[in-house]
Amino acid sequence: MKKTLAPVFVIICLLFGTSLMAQTFLGTWKSIDDETGKAKSYVKIYKDANGKYYGKVTKLLADKDTVTCFKCTDYRKHKPVIGMNVIAGMVLDGNGGLEGGTICDPKNGKIYKCKIKVVNGKLDVRGFIGFSLIGRTQTWLPVKDEK
Repeated sequence: MKKTLAPVFVIICLLFGTSLMAQTFLGTWKSIDDETGKAKSYVKIYKDANGKYYGKVTKLLADKDTVTCFKCTDYRKHKPVIGMNVIAGMVLDGNGGLEGGTICDPKNGKIYKCKIKVVNGKLDVRGFIGFSLIGRTQTWLPVKDEK
């Protein structure tokens, strides 16, 4: 009897563990500029009905000059940054992270490939061109109560 329950227990733990890993991305995060070290914005990460992850700016904390994305070249051009999806189309990568999507920098209007992983309760958000070796990483902090 014990031999037959062990595989079932392992499968349940794996399924539940994967679900918990995915949940850690969801919620509101404070983006920290990797060049200045200052908080830039609040970004709410959510999952859509197709299982893809997106990040929407809910509040600007710094650089109030960038309230509209004038330099964007896609559908975000001349749109307000608050309410904008700056992260789009991310999927779970099998290693507990997110990949396969993009991140937009409203300050310069550029769109980069993106990888996100949770490290010690914080997000490491990497935007890059081509291979992930050429890019920048920001550490985002969890926001308990968005205000």
